[in-house]
Amino acid sequence: MTRLILIRHGESEANFSRCFAGQIDPDLTPKGRKQVELTAKYVAQNYKTDKIYSSDLKRAYNTALALSEVTGLPIEKVTALREINAGKWEGQKFDDLKDLYPKEFGMWLEHLGSAVCPDGESVAQIGKRVVTALTDIARKNDGKTVAVATHAIPICSAHSIVQYGSVKEMENIPRVSNASVSVFEYDNGEWNVVSVSIDDHLSELVTTLPDNV
Repeated sequence: MTRLILIRHGESEANFSRCFAGQIDPDLTPKGRKQVELTAKYVAQNYKTDKIYSSDLKRAYNTALALSEVTGLPIEKVTALREINAGKWEGQKFDDLKDLYPKEFGMWLEHLGSAVCPDGESVAQIGKRVVTALTDIARKNDGKTVAVATHAIPICSAHSIVQYGSVKEMENIPRVSNASVSVFEYDNGEWNVVSVSIDDHLSELVTTLPDNV
């Protein structure tokens, strides 16, 4: 059995400015850096981590780096763990997207699992690539506990797929907060969701998603 500690990155500059980041590369805010330091300590205190993997985008990599500094473990970058390619939405304010793309962004807000980013990925596509990447990591690390620093849609789409078989249930999946911890287990081809979006360790530094994300 492999235990995967999925960590959403800390608050990013895009989160702070209420922009759709996608695969553009904003860094963590000062608050985000404080969040990931607390999360690194939480993970180190509660799990014996054997390896660390990360999306290669800065906000995730610097989240992994905080854990690396605590544990002394190196980080392996995995491009497939990146956030969704949001196409024309990348860098746009969420407040503007509902006016610029009322149909497409309306689908994102109401039926996330069926959404497609204009000139980018569908949620179904990112779900497939992330679960493929996580399965590969799990198989390579049988019997170990691995930390994976990634993004919101990768974690939520994987959750929907492993629990319900597809991304179509994503609107019923709890969204994960910045620097939160979710725990999945993989054993002989079977996935199990143990916990989602643990963030009590962040105390007053917990961030909440706005309604239009």
